[in-house]
Amino acid sequence: MGPLRGRSGELGQLLEALRAAEGGTSSLTVVTGEPGIGKSALVRALVEQAERHGVLVAQAAAHQTDEISPLASLAPALRTGAEPLISTEHFLELAGLNGQPLWLGERLADLIGRRLDGVPALVVLDDAQWADPLTNFVLRIVIARLSRAKVMWVLATRPGPGALFDQMIDAVRDQVPVHALQLAPLSTEAVLELAADRLGAPVDPSLSVRLGGVQGVPFLAEQLVAGLYVADLPDGLVEGVRRRVSSTTELCQALLRTAAVFGSEFQLDDVAVLMGEPIAKLAGALDEAIRAGLLADGSSTLSFRHELLRAAVLAEVPPSAQRALHKAIADQLLASGQGASAAAPHILATAATGDIGAISTLRKAAHELLETMSITAISVIQQTFELTPVDDAIRGDVGEDVVEILLSGRQFAAAEAFADDLLGGTALYRGPVSPDLRAAIWLRLMPHMWATGRLGQCELDVPGTSAPLADRMRAYRVLARLEEPFETTDPVAAGVQQLAEAERARAVGRYMEARDLYRAARAATGDEVGSHPAMLIELAELFCQAQLDDLGDALDRLKELIGTSDSWLAPQLSVLRARLELATGNLSAAADAANACLRWSPEVFDLSSQTPARQILALVALLKGRLSEAREQATDDQIRALLEVADGDTSAAARLLEAPLDYPERHTLLLNAATGTSDVKVAARAAELLASQAEASPTVTFRSTAQLAGCWNELTFHATADEDLAAARARLADVVAGLRNSPRPLLLAYAEALHGGVELEHGERAKAVATLESALATFTELGAAAPATRVQAVLQAAGVRRRKWAAVQQRPESGWEALTPMERRVALLVAEGHTNKSAADELVLSASTVGTHLRAAFGKLGVNSRVQLTRLVLERFASPPNA
Repeated sequence: MGPLRGRSGELGQLLEALRAAEGGTSSLTVVTGEPGIGKSALVRALVEQAERHGVLVAQAAAHQTDEISPLASLAPALRTGAEPLISTEHFLELAGLNGQPLWLGERLADLIGRRLDGVPALVVLDDAQWADPLTNFVLRIVIARLSRAKVMWVLATRPGPGALFDQMIDAVRDQVPVHALQLAPLSTEAVLELAADRLGAPVDPSLSVRLGGVQGVPFLAEQLVAGLYVADLPDGLVEGVRRRVSSTTELCQALLRTAAVFGSEFQLDDVAVLMGEPIAKLAGALDEAIRAGLLADGSSTLSFRHELLRAAVLAEVPPSAQRALHKAIADQLLASGQGASAAAPHILATAATGDIGAISTLRKAAHELLETMSITAISVIQQTFELTPVDDAIRGDVGEDVVEILLSGRQFAAAEAFADDLLGGTALYRGPVSPDLRAAIWLRLMPHMWATGRLGQCELDVPGTSAPLADRMRAYRVLARLEEPFETTDPVAAGVQQLAEAERARAVGRYMEARDLYRAARAATGDEVGSHPAMLIELAELFCQAQLDDLGDALDRLKELIGTSDSWLAPQLSVLRARLELATGNLSAAADAANACLRWSPEVFDLSSQTPARQILALVALLKGRLSEAREQATDDQIRALLEVADGDTSAAARLLEAPLDYPERHTLLLNAATGTSDVKVAARAAELLASQAEASPTVTFRSTAQLAGCWNELTFHATADEDLAAARARLADVVAGLRNSPRPLLLAYAEALHGGVELEHGERAKAVATLESALATFTELGAAAPATRVQAVLQAAGVRRRKWAAVQQRPESGWEALTPMERRVALLVAEGHTNKSAADELVLSASTVGTHLRAAFGKLGVNSRVQLTRLVLERFASPPNA
């Protein structure tokens, strides 16, 4: 490789990013420039320097034909070099995940991360504007996941790469530094130096004048020196290539023109078949093209040395000849069994409006591509739709395909908008809209509308529809609660009605009935129009299974599904796993799963699971005693209420009663409401709600929680006679004993803490201490520092002494977390404008005691006035903490 002229500054920036990667700072650099401006030469210089420094290099270049092949652009980079990023075994394994892009990206990130493990690497993708959609998607996953690896990512592309490329850059910007490197034309001096390098001699004055016509584009300067560019013509490269081609044999000219229509990369045997010539006869013509500097031999494939050269050759092929060649190529690909998807680009290049044969083949191609290249499938079916006459009935059928493929590609908003236009009598379609077509399109939309809670927005009644579509429409009216169940022989309609029954049962907490109905509905799913995705139903089934205390089997099934099932449902899978891990007391795993949901949600354009994920993260943070983190993760009223209870405001417990039925660990929230309030009405209502849940689903968890609340209420608010107190304490002890077989260790520990406190209050010190120590051990083992601290405080107040207490999280010495619950409560009241006296009245304390707490809060927070305290609270809370 010759010296790189005129790019020392740009190369210096790239080498600086490479050194940063070697030091542990991963980054992405996007090199942008017009064709021929020298992007590839700059990247080659970077690769050369990286290899000299012992950096592992993986590189590839995308091609125009990559769009129809999954991971075609990135795959060569994974397998290049003596020590490739991915082994053959693992690479073959990845092929099975082409249809699950999120799992593919996660698996690839894991494999590359293990391969590198501290090894600095440079990964380059040239001509990234042509990268296939799957490569674009996977890259954004992998770059973000490997943000802590020693990797420099470089993408060389033309300006205006398109929405996919922009999305990829935006997706990784928060994880790694993104550097933009725009290549400008070379200076005159650099162009002359480059020409001298290629000539091996100084540039004579006449050539210098001609080089001024290349306008600083190094590729054109090289071609001028090579005789392939005539600088004084507007189309100098085309003219230069024409002259070079005309000097070759007729067979070579035919080879070049046929190859140019095939694309920038092609196989000789395909061209030979199309030309009707034996490969042996083409060998000489191929050698001519290579010696002319137009083609390059890549052993398995051939390619034009530069896309601009291919464009120049193609410009010499008349449009009519191009169309004929495209049609011949498409016919050849179909005849050889390479499939409609391989022929699609050539059909699209030649098809005219109303070409029924082309439309039929393109519809097949779109469905073929849907399994692995949904974005390309969407593009193909949309172009196919444009080829159908606006008033032809077939346009309605193709329109239904568009809706189906948009939905499969998760382009839900686009599918809804297209369906509205198609069925609404707009200029999009002037043909007949039969009842069956209208019903079929709505039935395709309904599963998604149900999943997003918008089934009522669908057209649920289409008169004149033939069976079984009529039954399916009617079944969806049952699901929308607009009609009563009915008898049907159609399996799809029957399955939708079972789903409707399951939803009704779940809505009132009858989880066993709901689980069985979901299971039956899932068994009835299929590929027919109107059928629900089985995975969505199974998620609901697993939720009910977990509510029935079958946490182990539900978790095992979820772990099996994550990484193998439909990756578009990854956020919902992960948030359900987070729920189950929290229920089993595995706080770290619950947080990991919730964070995975937050990471995956934007990748698959599904933000619906983010709210429960943040609720779970907040609940985990509360258990760990990290109140600031809990406040940052969730802003719903239940989390705010729990935070206020932690700050000593028992009146906030009333707001826990409003937790919806599917709130994570709702029964624990209601138990907190019952035991954390001094209001008998709040405690009674919490007990009622828990009893109602236990009646609907009499599991150990729900029955025990209801009994705990009932015993607590009786002991705290109602029992007065000794025999009543003794009976309530005995029942409380029985509940605790029953929970020892529960799959929810946190609930058992809560019950033991309640029981131990009651026994201590009634003078049963030995029994109380043993029970409290059991609760403390469980909380500590699970990492639930907040309840562990409270139990430890009760034990210490009871006179229990240990040489060394378990590693319960200690309160910090400064900052908000350093405040005791009462100090926090006082600080919040003062920040709201209370005086010491009014705060004392609110807290039922003396004014002097309030003053003592306030001075302690000032010291821990580093403030010395009420104004400073108020400012700190306002900065900490987006809204008043007790609003």
